[in-house]
Amino acid sequence: MKGSRGRYLASWFAIALAAFFGLLQPQIIRIVLDVGIGGDKWTGASWIGRIIESLGGTGQICRLLLPAAGLSVVLMGISGLFLYLKGRWSAIAAEDTARRIRDRLYRHLQNLDYEYHVKANTGDLIQRCTSDVETIRSFLATQAVEIGRGLFLVIFTAILMSRLNVPLTWVSMAMLPFLFVFGYVFFLRVKHVFGESDESEGRMSATLQENISGIRVVRAFARKEHEIEKFDEKNIEFRNKTYRLIRLLAWYWSISDLLCFTQIGLVMAVGGWWAAEGKISLGTAVLFFTYVGRLLWPVRQMGRILTEMGKATVSLRRIQEILDEPPEMETGNHQGDVCGSVEFRKVNFGYEDERPILENVSFKIEPGEIVAILGPTGSGKSTMVHLIPRLYDPSNGEIFIDGISTKNWDRRHLRRQVCIILQEPFLFNRTVKENVALAVPDADDNKILASTEVSSLHNVIESFDMGYETLVGEGGVTLSGGQKQRVALARTLIRDPKVIILDDSLSAVDIETDASIRTALKRDFGDATVFIIAHRASTLKEADRILILEDGRITQEGRHEELVAREGLYKRIWDIQSAGSEEAVS
Repeated sequence: MKGSRGRYLASWFAIALAAFFGLLQPQIIRIVLDVGIGGDKWTGASWIGRIIESLGGTGQICRLLLPAAGLSVVLMGISGLFLYLKGRWSAIAAEDTARRIRDRLYRHLQNLDYEYHVKANTGDLIQRCTSDVETIRSFLATQAVEIGRGLFLVIFTAILMSRLNVPLTWVSMAMLPFLFVFGYVFFLRVKHVFGESDESEGRMSATLQENISGIRVVRAFARKEHEIEKFDEKNIEFRNKTYRLIRLLAWYWSISDLLCFTQIGLVMAVGGWWAAEGKISLGTAVLFFTYVGRLLWPVRQMGRILTEMGKATVSLRRIQEILDEPPEMETGNHQGDVCGSVEFRKVNFGYEDERPILENVSFKIEPGEIVAILGPTGSGKSTMVHLIPRLYDPSNGEIFIDGISTKNWDRRHLRRQVCIILQEPFLFNRTVKENVALAVPDADDNKILASTEVSSLHNVIESFDMGYETLVGEGGVTLSGGQKQRVALARTLIRDPKVIILDDSLSAVDIETDASIRTALKRDFGDATVFIIAHRASTLKEADRILILEDGRITQEGRHEELVAREGLYKRIWDIQSAGSEEAVS
């Protein structure tokens, strides 16, 4: 609430004044009944009597009605004005608070480490950043201030009634303790049930998001019915959890109604009896009837307030779970220019407590070298290159870039010069030009053109109806797999990186285009160190060095001529692909 506390306090002050002036209006009715009709002497607030007299009112009903009615309208008008100010100030404060929560959440998500996002459920994160924030905003805008209204009404009403008749005041508030206790017990229960409902909604949202993102796969495998059933299962779970919440609300409203009407009936019975016996005036009895009605309904609304408070508490907890995740820690501050030397020294790495993915990995690459990495699926190739830009840090051992441990490099500075292109790149629902210039928004057209030419993309873009202004759709859905990979490559090259990592990111590109891209990389980025995870013999053959990774260990290292002369994984793959090429030619 920092930054909006003043408005919140002002809204509470406004609701207090609204309650005060609203409770004065029934006093006018008492004047009309007791003074105008009954002919009694006015014993209420002296300033109200003086105002009516100054307006021309006397003890005669005909001359009393007009000023009394006018004053009644004025009092309710003043009350309405403060209600308006309360609503305005609380709404502005709540919107500002919600905006700050969203900004803080988004900023925190951007600063969480790579591993968190790999494991996180996207649909659930969206649920927490939207629906849960909206729940908190709604509570702060309306229900939070209503707590003040209920408290002020109880205090002001108790003071005004006790000045008229203390015994009847006790009778009028007999059920309030039961309402408060019942409301508190209900709050404890509804908080738990809403937590289950909110989490089930998160699972439903995750299923929906996953299905929409993977709709092409669903269609390709004719799995529509299966996905519909899966969503229906989550939808039914959400409905059932919400039904439990609705049943609790039904119990609360019915029981609180019974308590409220019991209280009203009690005041009517006792007040009417005492008025008939002359212990209190008719105006006093009617005033108590009015006050009890005005008092009980806001107190009864405390159940709704407590319900929303329970929801807001759960939503706040779910949001806090994200904010409690430790951000990516910055351990280094070195921000020099990268030349391209990369060295692994006895590096070990494993995800949490699982078996090691990399074991005792050591090698040294000089600036400008092209390094090919080959290995079976699951051997740790992607994991190894992810360690270079510090997407992860090694469990043991060290990685050096230009002789400086990566732990001493500033992460952001390092990632600006050590760029990785993933096998499945993500494109934003923007134009081709905007996607290419994502990392360098102020890049001029010549810079964009140069990067697309190196990635063999320029001619393809020119064939589009809108050229560089063509929208690629969400995730690049309008582009082929190879085109998406080349856009991702161009997006990386526009930054002039000194270390380029291609994580099997040319797998969807044909052999001819692959060769063209590699030639252009050598020509325009000859001073950059390039790591290529690949399985094509042509790509492997032309590398300056080849690393063979098996079961997390480097089993072979050398040039093509050296490795093909020795028995091992590389020679087997080379023999298979060479034989396949000869058969294709024949």
